[in-house]
Amino acid sequence: MRLSARNMLKGKVEKVEKGPITATIKIKIESPNMVTAIISKESVEDLDIKEGDEVTAVIKSTEVMIAKD
Repeated sequence: MRLSARNMLKGKVEKVEKGPITATIKIKIESPNMVTAIISKESVEDLDIKEGDEVTAVIKSTEVMIAKD
């Protein structure tokens, strides 16, 4: 996967909380210890994100996106 964004943190999904519209993803990384991203429920389902997955938190100035290979 290639992106222009340079602020990326690799980690493991610790928790997925799905709401009616959005989902909260807790990602365990080395430093800092945890990053929380709020993304759409549709994105969680499209990427098939579940606890234990290895993912990358891509940080933009106004948001955190999730990438999965």
